[in-house]
Amino acid sequence: MIATAHPDYQLTRSTFATGQTPRHAKRACRRRGLAWVDVTGESSTRYDGSNLQVLEGLEAVRIRPGMYIGSTDRGGLMHCLWEIIDNSVDEALVGHCDRIEVRLEADGSASVRDNGRGIPVDEVPGTGLSGLAVVFTKLHAGGKFGSSSYASVGGLHGVGASVVNALSQRLDVEVTRSSKRHRLQFRRGEAGTYADAGDPDPRSPFTPEDAAHALHQVGKAKRGLSGTYVRFWPDPDIFPDAAGEGFDLDGVLDRLRQTAFLVPGLRLVVEDHRGDDVVREELIHTGGVVDYVDYLSTDAPITDTWRYTGERVYTETVQHLDEESGHVHTREMERTCVVDVALRWGIGYDTLERSFVNIVATPKGGTHVAGFEAAVVKVIRQAIAKNRKSKRLKLGAKEAKIEKDDVMAGLSAVITVRLPEPQFEGQTKEILGTPQVRQAVNSVVTEGLAAQLASTKRDDKQQAFALLEKVVGEMRARVSARMHKEISRRKTALETSSLPAKLADCRSNDVDGSELFIVEGDSALGTAKQARSAEFQALLPIRGKILNVQKASTSDMLSNAECAAIIQVVGAGSGRSFDVDAARYGKVIMMTDADVDGAHIRTLLLTLFFRYMRPLIEAGRVYAAVPPLHRIEVMAKGRKPREYVYTYSEDQLHAKLAELRRAGRTWKDPVQRYKGLGEMDADQLAETTMDPAKRTLRRITLADEAIVAQAEEVFELLMGQQVAPRRSFIVSGAAELTREQIDA
Repeated sequence: MIATAHPDYQLTRSTFATGQTPRHAKRACRRRGLAWVDVTGESSTRYDGSNLQVLEGLEAVRIRPGMYIGSTDRGGLMHCLWEIIDNSVDEALVGHCDRIEVRLEADGSASVRDNGRGIPVDEVPGTGLSGLAVVFTKLHAGGKFGSSSYASVGGLHGVGASVVNALSQRLDVEVTRSSKRHRLQFRRGEAGTYADAGDPDPRSPFTPEDAAHALHQVGKAKRGLSGTYVRFWPDPDIFPDAAGEGFDLDGVLDRLRQTAFLVPGLRLVVEDHRGDDVVREELIHTGGVVDYVDYLSTDAPITDTWRYTGERVYTETVQHLDEESGHVHTREMERTCVVDVALRWGIGYDTLERSFVNIVATPKGGTHVAGFEAAVVKVIRQAIAKNRKSKRLKLGAKEAKIEKDDVMAGLSAVITVRLPEPQFEGQTKEILGTPQVRQAVNSVVTEGLAAQLASTKRDDKQQAFALLEKVVGEMRARVSARMHKEISRRKTALETSSLPAKLADCRSNDVDGSELFIVEGDSALGTAKQARSAEFQALLPIRGKILNVQKASTSDMLSNAECAAIIQVVGAGSGRSFDVDAARYGKVIMMTDADVDGAHIRTLLLTLFFRYMRPLIEAGRVYAAVPPLHRIEVMAKGRKPREYVYTYSEDQLHAKLAELRRAGRTWKDPVQRYKGLGEMDADQLAETTMDPAKRTLRRITLADEAIVAQAEEVFELLMGQQVAPRRSFIVSGAAELTREQIDA
């Protein structure tokens, strides 16, 4: 065993008398001012009271930080910042703050400044400490334990500020109250004073002080000014991996943007001083949760954004501290839960929910989300049951039951509740546990949504039926997808009858190497059958132009023969249930004529893929064939034989003819202009469009979210319900076309 106080000075086992126990040795080390380190590697079977440790103050936080902030990666680092920001937001919730500034400093620190009341600096009775010292040094201490100072706030456990202090290399807090400025400084949770003037540095000399005397008045302030300023440097010993990454600016902006939506009128300023140029954003919103839902939604709407608010009173058994006796006892408390919900359905099938309790985000949901979802599903089911025989639904008696996923498809919702002392599952507050909130939210949403769907106003009735049609369509798509999954990817000769008869399938069982050509018309199909390689190329003809699914409901899409055939042949389902891994082909290639009608058919097909099979596009498995426009028959000259040259545009044709003219070559006039794929013979089609070694394909991709949003706008513009924007688009672009460019 070795006890050491300095690397150059060691005290070995021989120093101690024979028979001395490790416990005696430790005592000897203490008397000599040495720290005990056991490096023998010997395991001891002895277990008594000396093996037990009592962690005082903030020691527990530093030893087990994950218990308080979830982790010590970048997520935990950001959580420390949220704790400080949320304290300022709580001031805004009770009406004492209308501006919060957040700065990310170049040295890795972060600061938060608000114009709230300022943390109290007078002495807390019975502690001998100022209120500021109590907040930053004592766990489970604060002004939110049943205090009338805060009604419905996010800070509840009284550990946020003290935890950030414990996990910071340095923390400075300055409070402005009663025309005075007070400062308190800490190093890893220990109060004291840094000997630096001007730009603060956590490496500056530090003088520890008793927390009761470490608070210093550092100046005066204008009358009426108040607020709190906190700056902290995360401890690299606690956040070794996250220290290099630092705070995430995008994460800060997202968090503050949602706060701006949820606290109308609160001005939030973010400044990032870490780069060469200062990044500054100022956020303020006044529309509340309705604006938030509109901001989150990216797809075209089926319904307007509906908002339901209300208050529900419930009783709760709580633990109460009797100040006279000092004992804790239970008592019944009457609570008020304020519910504010906004929701809308869009043409998409993704569900987007954001939930909050007293402005604190609950990404993993909780009782408020459970109550909301139960109410929505129940009301929609009742509305469909009431209207099942209507002409627009035509829901058969034996059709499947509406499930939760059918109702939630395309839903965007923000669920917020405010209540005193909510019960969270853990300090990170990701899940609300208060059971009475479920019924409160359920009641408000049920009442509001039921009235909305039962409204007799013309616009409300149209939106209600459009919503019910979408839900029924999602149910039918789910049932259809389930049936598709029961069909194997490749069918034997006895099983091919389950696929459309017009499909000319390939022989290969290799999904990655197989290709499905969607061919325009039966005339092109005949030539394509001769031109294809039947080993890995399958053909599916479509008759003319398929349904515009951007305008049609899901039910109409599924009842359309061409759309249903494409979905069935691809074999991966549609909508929410689409499984790209179940697709029967590695490539899906749209092979249409090189004219205006062919371009329109490609657009219709892309609309179907984008709306109901989007993962196929995201995986880069959708292509457009590029057939040639012209075939030039170049005459033989000398030793040069007759040859055929294909061009794919008017510009390319003229450039090629000019090149031949300069070379003294002649060609047969008129140059052949292909009006459709059916005009090619099998060899020409194979050489130009189907042979992987010679053809050209355009891959359709969705590289990032920005492109997805742009694609949503384009599809809605070109294929959506609104005619006026499409007309304006056509008129504005007409001036750029000439008569020669129009394919006649």
